[in-house]
Amino acid sequence: MSVHAHAHSQAHVAAPAITAPRSGFDWWLVAFAVALAGLGVVMVLSASGIMAERMVHDKYFFFKKQAIFLGIGVCLMFFVAWLPRKILYGPVYLWLFMVLALLAMTMIPPFSVKAGGARRWMHIGPLLLQPMELAKVVLVFYLAYFYSSKQALVKSFSVGFIPPVVVTGILGVVLLIQPDFGGAVFLGMLFFLMSLVGGTRIIYLLVSGLFGAAAAVLLVVNSPYRFKRWFAFLDPFQDPQGTGYQLVQSFFAFGSGQITGVGFGAGKQKLFYLPEAHTDFIMAVTGEELGFIGVSVILAMIGVLMWRSFRIALAQDDLRDRFTAYGMAMVLGIGFLLNLAVVMGCVPPKGVAMPFLSYGGSNLISGFLCVGILLNLSRRKPA
Repeated sequence: MSVHAHAHSQAHVAAPAITAPRSGFDWWLVAFAVALAGLGVVMVLSASGIMAERMVHDKYFFFKKQAIFLGIGVCLMFFVAWLPRKILYGPVYLWLFMVLALLAMTMIPPFSVKAGGARRWMHIGPLLLQPMELAKVVLVFYLAYFYSSKQALVKSFSVGFIPPVVVTGILGVVLLIQPDFGGAVFLGMLFFLMSLVGGTRIIYLLVSGLFGAAAAVLLVVNSPYRFKRWFAFLDPFQDPQGTGYQLVQSFFAFGSGQITGVGFGAGKQKLFYLPEAHTDFIMAVTGEELGFIGVSVILAMIGVLMWRSFRIALAQDDLRDRFTAYGMAMVLGIGFLLNLAVVMGCVPPKGVAMPFLSYGGSNLISGFLCVGILLNLSRRKPA
């Protein structure tokens, strides 16, 4: 063998060591997820203190619960990050069945909790669970499995399009029965975005999108409650004391904050003016108290979190891993987008919580579950 050939052979053997997969976590993703959740706990304290004191005579009530949820979420995140991937991926149809069973149980009075005219929560011992948050994650697992295993047939209508439409549709119908219109829209968006990268024909997605839009219009027109909310979104100041009240108060909160905000804890809209101040509309309280600068910092943090999530997805060699990482990023991204769109009056109110920031154990733990799965994939070695 010549010297040149020997050197070429040595380089060929050494190359894999240079590109060996990393086994460490994406600590930037951890840092920004925990920082957002930590800021959320602080803002929950500010937004809920007055209401909690009147309701349960303890202004730290929601703050303490959110802090406990934060601890549980962080523990779950690291547990899932180290979980063997075959356990995480294995029983995808079992996960689907369990989520459907939980969603169905929200409509059975002994288990369900009715709030705001809807049954979206259920009791599990002392805990209150919103199965919709788990449905998002499970749908990603199913779609990632489906599109990674059906690539040869993904362009066909009967095999590559109908099964995921049926699964997503069943979950969406159960949510509409609760009723949770916003949750059904969320799953529809998740299906569309994952199908887009999964390889489904664009024409199928466009037609299904038109059917979905037509169904949404029928639901709005045939429901006086939704009809009023739709027109309140178009011009909330037409009825500022009625259907447009919540959105008008949200605008007042953002407007009062101006550049630097009125100061932490000094906001007025949370004083029983703005409904859901510590849950869906916590960004309005944040805008009032921390101002444009504070909201911009949060948006920058969200941007970094999404960048790290997509970076993990693009680094995957296995197609199922890549689709799963992309789907988890979309669960977070759609949540951020819809919540901000609602509180800023860009879309009708849908009851979508702000990931990591809004009060609520199911939402916070679901966010950390997504991050834990992303961390598991960031190790880049099948466990």
